[in-house]
Amino acid sequence: MTRARMFASAVAALVLGVAAATLIGSNSVLSLLTQAIIYAVFALGVGLLLKQNGMVSFGHALYFGASGYMVAIPLALQIVPAELAVLFAIGGLGLFALLIGLVMVRVPGVAFSMLTLAVGMMAFLTASRSRGVTGGADGMSIDWPATLFGLSTSLLQRPSSMLVICWSVLVLLLLGLGLLLRGRFGSITEATRDNEERARFIGIQTLLPRAAVYALSALVTSVAGVLAALNTSFVSPESLHWSVSGVALMMVVVGGTRVLWGPALGAAVYFFAKDVLGDYAQHWMAIFGVALIIVIVFAPEGLSGLLMRRLRRRAQQAPQTSSSTAAAPATHRGVLSNGDSHG
Repeated sequence: MTRARMFASAVAALVLGVAAATLIGSNSVLSLLTQAIIYAVFALGVGLLLKQNGMVSFGHALYFGASGYMVAIPLALQIVPAELAVLFAIGGLGLFALLIGLVMVRVPGVAFSMLTLAVGMMAFLTASRSRGVTGGADGMSIDWPATLFGLSTSLLQRPSSMLVICWSVLVLLLLGLGLLLRGRFGSITEATRDNEERARFIGIQTLLPRAAVYALSALVTSVAGVLAALNTSFVSPESLHWSVSGVALMMVVVGGTRVLWGPALGAAVYFFAKDVLGDYAQHWMAIFGVALIIVIVFAPEGLSGLLMRRLRRRAQQAPQTSSSTAAAPATHRGVLSNGDSHG
């Protein structure tokens, strides 16, 4: 896809989001869609790490939950403005992820996944037991100021406004990451993912790009955490638990990582299944688990990869159909001309 088509698609998606927020009158539907989009941003961060580094993280809930705490605690202590707390939470976690990523990405395969799990659970236990700072297992409310970035907080927290904000953030992240991965950075990280030894042989420094991908995925996940904090005005240690990372990873597996928007599609499918199946089955996760196994076995590239394969096959069949249609009149004219010559 060319840059012009990427920008045009982003503009069309933004318009679609505004139209949906305007036309949907149910606050419960708007809240469900907002929650799905927030987790789509979360899954985008986890999927980016898997797509570019080929690494599976069970600890990205660390960045999802910690970003909420890094906003809530300064606001509770009234030491910095809310806008600065938001920017510090996102940027600080991105820098922290870059520093520990320089160590963690050296660990291959399953060991990396277990290391992320250990670090994430350390953060969960710390937040659970620091009652004086984080509220412990009860969590803590976030006291947002009257205005945020020059806009009324009550206006921003309306269901329709939250849908537009979260959708716009998702679209802009997809656009920015898509443009970034089209360039040299994307080529280097893909070459490192496919064969790190060969990439080193041709002169590519592989450690820093891999750590940068890890930091970028953590930054995207922290954006999702800030959106969740703005949406609910509450944060608890449960947002740091490894099971939250597991849910995001399920979304990534269902959606696929062949294309950048695959994890977002997986998040939409997950929340649709949760809303529909939850009304009819108490243990709806078991049903979703069976569906997950089916996707892994029969469509390992995920729903997005399956969709792209179907579209590519249809695009290849279209020229063949048009050429055969055009060849038929020519053959008919050739028969007529042969008949005239014999006559």
